[in-house]
Amino acid sequence: MNADRPSVSTTRRQIPLGFRAAFSLLLSSLLLAGCATTHELKIDSLAKPNAEPAISYEIKNKNPLVADDSLRYKEAAGYVKTALSGKGMYEAPPNTKPDMVVDLDYGVGPPQMKREMVSEPVYITLPGQVRTERVQVGTDSQGRPIYQTMTVQDPPRTEFAGFREYLVTIVVYEKYLKLSARENKEAAEGRPPSEIWTVDVTSEGESRDIRKNLPVLVAASIDYIGKDTQGQKTIRIKDSSSDIAFIKKGM
Repeated sequence: MNADRPSVSTTRRQIPLGFRAAFSLLLSSLLLAGCATTHELKIDSLAKPNAEPAISYEIKNKNPLVADDSLRYKEAAGYVKTALSGKGMYEAPPNTKPDMVVDLDYGVGPPQMKREMVSEPVYITLPGQVRTERVQVGTDSQGRPIYQTMTVQDPPRTEFAGFREYLVTIVVYEKYLKLSARENKEAAEGRPPSEIWTVDVTSEGESRDIRKNLPVLVAASIDYIGKDTQGQKTIRIKDSSSDIAFIKKGM
């Protein structure tokens, strides 16, 4: 062992206990804050093999609970248009037939009960150290100090003791976004136009605010438009993601 390198136990003793407790509290707070800024989403996309290039589109509202002329729908459609522009697609001008029709559906599912493991830091209070001190208690007739040995106790201290885990029951909501692009053709022999690609994105959490979550759902879809995920997959995206900033900025 290198004699110049202190052992872990030696280094720990050199750090004040109060500083260790404060550092542990700060570290756990940073870890919890970091988790809060990351979104976990499930995504499932399909794409028609060898589909003809389709870059112009028209968006159709598939959410029966939202009116086409509402500000809520216009905001959602704007996010989707921005995402499609990132894939080189554009909205067909008026009186121009688009290559495809993109159906847009989004919303919040019913509440669901879920059991979840929660982890939280545990701190313990330890009594202060008991020690003896030689204290001046007065002076004699000639002015010389008189000392007495007294027992004193340092103030109690708080230390980080680890984490405890327990199960809680929470109510969660599934926020979803569904985009489906189909050929802009008339039905042939009773068969509807073929789908070119579809993207389904979902996010589960205690919040039911779809307006707040919609930029995240749309941003997560960008890389999967026109691609096949070969089944559902889980992805993570941070609030600081450039894709979310791109969606919020708009066209």
